[in-house]
Amino acid sequence: MDLSQRVPSVLSFVTTVETGSFAAAARQLGISNAAVSKNVAGLELALGVRLLNRTTRTLSLTEEGAAFLRQARIALDALDAAVDAIATQRLEISGPVRISSSAAFGRDHLLPALPGLLTRYPQLAVEVDFDDRVVDLVGGGYDLAIRGGHIADSALVARPICHLRMVLVASPTYLAQAGIPRSPAELTQHRLITRRFLGGKVSPWNFRDADGQITTLDVSRSCLTLSAPEALTDAARQHAGITQVGVHHAWPYLERGELKVLLLGQHDPGAYELVLQYPHRALMAPRVKACIDYLLAQFAATPALHVPLAALAAHTA
Repeated sequence: MDLSQRVPSVLSFVTTVETGSFAAAARQLGISNAAVSKNVAGLELALGVRLLNRTTRTLSLTEEGAAFLRQARIALDALDAAVDAIATQRLEISGPVRISSSAAFGRDHLLPALPGLLTRYPQLAVEVDFDDRVVDLVGGGYDLAIRGGHIADSALVARPICHLRMVLVASPTYLAQAGIPRSPAELTQHRLITRRFLGGKVSPWNFRDADGQITTLDVSRSCLTLSAPEALTDAARQHAGITQVGVHHAWPYLERGELKVLLLGQHDPGAYELVLQYPHRALMAPRVKACIDYLLAQFAATPALHVPLAALAAHTA
């Protein structure tokens, strides 16, 4: 007798004893008299002992039946407790949540949101992995991930956080020394700082001309190549040259005047987006849904993630 047969057989036996008859047990379980009788008989056959003495009018426990009843009730009580525990968790926001995030975004935007999340839901245990690689959410055991770039179609649910606007920036000190480029062609006379992704590809610099045509600047001879977006911003602030970064990385330094935007009307890096991804929409654990809802609300209220074009124009060189 396998587990799929054992559970209904044990339940039929215990209910029969508690109600006093097969008929009463059948009514309580919502099955037929014959099914209850068959379940009990099958359990006795599997155990190799008689559990109930039957007459036309009465049922009585055998010695083996009484011993088995005690153990069966313990097992059913444990099953009830397990079901109740999960049902309680659905009402309480508690338990572990594993998040994967790129290092830069995690440091600048995810970490500042976590104290408020943990204050609101003190029974949560949040674990964050900072990894710029695209991780396997299901295989890696993650509940959700935050990723940016060109987001390909996938089986994952993706909730938008913001559009990722890219800008060219340099420090006022560098521009005072090297001059302000007024066209993409003039960039070849400047020190360029480029980003190399983990896969080895260098992020392209694209521009749109007066006819609407997209051209790509050759940045293979850049003076400095870095792998971390925050390092690009820091290098530009330290007057190393011109770089292409996400507005959300550069915005605090643009507001303080430490960086200036270049070629705003001509620079056209394409459509990037930042999303929160998770494996399933249905039957989501309350702890995960609470995290998703809270983080999306916090990111929606973060000014650096939603800088309008007019605000950028105010910080151009």
